[in-house]
Amino acid sequence: MAHDLLIGTYTQRLPHVDGHADGVLSARFDGTAVVDVAVAAEVPNPSWVAVSADGSHVYAVEETGPDGGVSAFARSADGSLRPLGRVSSGGDSPAHLALHPSGRFLLTGTYVGGTVSVFALDGGAIGERTAFVQHEGRGPDAARQEAPHVHQLSVDPVTGDVVVVDLGLGEVRWYALSSAGALTLRPGATVAVGAAGSRHLAFHPDGRHALLLNELDSTLDVLRREGDRFERVASAGTRGPDAAGANLPAAVRVTDDGRTVLVTNRGDDTIAVFAFDAAGSAVELVEVVAAGGRAPRDLVLSPEGDRVLAACQDSDEVVVFAFDAASRALRRLGATPVPTPVCIAFA
Repeated sequence: MAHDLLIGTYTQRLPHVDGHADGVLSARFDGTAVVDVAVAAEVPNPSWVAVSADGSHVYAVEETGPDGGVSAFARSADGSLRPLGRVSSGGDSPAHLALHPSGRFLLTGTYVGGTVSVFALDGGAIGERTAFVQHEGRGPDAARQEAPHVHQLSVDPVTGDVVVVDLGLGEVRWYALSSAGALTLRPGATVAVGAAGSRHLAFHPDGRHALLLNELDSTLDVLRREGDRFERVASAGTRGPDAAGANLPAAVRVTDDGRTVLVTNRGDDTIAVFAFDAAGSAVELVEVVAAGGRAPRDLVLSPEGDRVLAACQDSDEVVVFAFDAASRALRRLGATPVPTPVCIAFA
């Protein structure tokens, strides 16, 4: 079955990337390849995009400084995007955003600024900022954790708390979200990983577990819900036994059946495939597959669950794999030229 895609990109040269796209890109996935790639909206460095549940609205960060932005768009039946406005992200270089499942709020965080913001949504447009949090402090790694660096936001599927992954602090923080959009830190729920450098988190379908990907030491942690908080109960490396040199993991995804966890490795340029045992709260690396491109960032599974798409930022392509859920095998089907792809979202 064919599906619409939106692809977040970099448009400018930055210290970590030679961005040369023109903004948010639209495309189609025909089940085998990404086709009909076009510019949907000219936005500077829209490195992360999110789509509303009904596909009618799209949101994109503008990873710029000293004050970045967040843009909203109405999406028509033909896939075109109509601007609904832009607001300040409340800090330098927003790296992530997420929609609250209620559709009432938009969450965003800034990497360089180390801030978290909540915005009310009004008919899809971005309204007032209902919460603003400035993280303070630093982590053990002097080079990468010299200040807070908010890298990802999500919503706890059981409690509704806002979950903030801060690489700079080496912490995952849980914030209670009020009906008015205010945030209140739950200090006892914070998970600290220190120099491991927490980057992205994915909840397991059972709601009892979460998988935390650490960028600085190439590990995947298993978090298990214990009462009103999570505890680290297991960990595994994301690299194969022969891997050498620098590596920076980027994305973590869990299959709908909960049996498999997929991770991208930049440096190694691989996809790590893990078996997950919910009964034992354990994870095991079963295979490391060449990504087929350089610096794989985001990785998504198709709605049918039988295809995996990887955004290879530094080789300007989106690579498609066939995925067999029973065997966990990945088989490369091909690649499509896409300039500086970072994030992939089915629309």
